[in-house]
Amino acid sequence: MADEIVGVVGAGIVGLAIARELTLRRPGTRVVVIEKEDRVAAHQTGHNSGVVHAGIYYPPGSLKARLCTRGGAMLREYCAERGIAYEACGKLVVAVTPEDVPRLDALAVRAEANQVPGLRRVGPQEIKDIEPYATGLAALHSPHTAITDYPAISRAFADDVIAAGGEVRFGFPVTGVTPSGGGLVVSSRDAEVRVDQLVICAGIQSDLVARLAGDDAAPRIVPFRGEYMRVRPEKTHLVRGMIYPVPDPRYPFLGVHFTRRVNGEVEVGPNAVLATAREGYGWGDISPADLAGIASWPGMWRMAAKHWRTGIREMYGSVSKRAYMTAARRYVPEIGAADVERAGSGVRAQALDRDGSLVDDFRIHRIGPVTAVRNAPSPAATSSMAIAAHVVDGLSTL
Repeated sequence: MADEIVGVVGAGIVGLAIARELTLRRPGTRVVVIEKEDRVAAHQTGHNSGVVHAGIYYPPGSLKARLCTRGGAMLREYCAERGIAYEACGKLVVAVTPEDVPRLDALAVRAEANQVPGLRRVGPQEIKDIEPYATGLAALHSPHTAITDYPAISRAFADDVIAAGGEVRFGFPVTGVTPSGGGLVVSSRDAEVRVDQLVICAGIQSDLVARLAGDDAAPRIVPFRGEYMRVRPEKTHLVRGMIYPVPDPRYPFLGVHFTRRVNGEVEVGPNAVLATAREGYGWGDISPADLAGIASWPGMWRMAAKHWRTGIREMYGSVSKRAYMTAARRYVPEIGAADVERAGSGVRAQALDRDGSLVDDFRIHRIGPVTAVRNAPSPAATSSMAIAAHVVDGLSTL
């Protein structure tokens, strides 16, 4: 349809990738991105660790597994075309205790099923060859895991949308989505946009905006703050690439790890602490409305009953730098509490089902002319261009 208008809520990397894909696949369609902040990549995209994942962790056949590998390759090509920083510095997933080794072996089987390129199992000496200051019993080495600049990619996506005749409107918090004449009216406090189809990529606000469009209450977004430490400059040479623990399969979080950034800094983190506001980047950020929403969701109490011990441990690490670094030192013993300083933080939009289960895979709902991306945690940034193709494929069938 030459006069079709498609709206995209959210100017994070996933929303902008979808908007860009629409301009490429549907010439003549008017694409309007609406964003409540005054810039792109204001929240999750602008606060993550910059890792381009290779697909090691995800259940074979899941959307994450399918879209991560494809999306990473697309992202690498895009960065090369646009001159955006991209460095395949590699990653070690390290087993430091005998109990870690069977989980590492199971992870290797999963990664092989996901066709992770170049992955191999290494022993203690090869760990030292790759990361001279790291220690462990065994590890998986992923040489193609990379780092990049996701805010820069997001800005480039926005430029592509505008160059193709699309629009990115800032300062537009969505307050209503109303059917009108075969389409939809998307309202803000003092403005509105009429669209034929709408894609919701609202991140930490995705469940609230989707509800405005008539979607189900589940899953509910529960915010988890991830706090980072920055390694002091005199110790950054101790980490060449990325050093990760073997993840606990009960949780969708990867655990505190060491990551080199494209600017040369090395960060440790993130942890995972229940945030006191949806956009709560610090302990002083408290929203009574957000807390009430969290407390009213039955899944929250069911999750807390299962995982309260882990929650207490994470909170202790949040307030104590020494406690935070205790786990990290098992992987790089020469970096301790005195060698790091508190850095930034991010908030992960963790989807939680009514039964208390943490939603791990990407989850996308379709409600008539509305497509709602309800869960897009890591590796969503890595997968963003593949997620965009997947969503636009679905739009073409409506």
